Amino acid sequence: MDTDADAAVEAGWRKAREDGRVREELLDLAHAEPRLRRRFPWIGMGELHFSRTAEDPWTWDARFVLCEYSGTYFVMGPSRQDVVGRVETAREAVDLVLEHLPED
Repeated sequence: MDTDADAAVEAGWRKAREDGRVREELLDLAHAEPRLRRRFPWIGMGELHFSRTAEDPWTWDARFVLCEYSGTYFVMGPSRQDVVGRVETAREAVDLVLEHLPED
């Protein structure tokens, strides 16, 4: 990535943290993964998405995670009609996203 893209992605991660609709633990684990950290995080309907581009429209080619009120995580994607399943931990959710993450 070039420096402008890097700066946009880092700004996206800061904004995702400030948003408050996604649990900090999920954000920490996702950001710790180099393949996810390079992607632009965006939050829609309380879901954490990972885009290959930092410009709107963002890409929808990766699984994404919804933090459920019960404390579990619901993994979907790449579209909202594609249900992967419910998992107990943020680590399991990140692992499911990484398992089928398209190459950049």
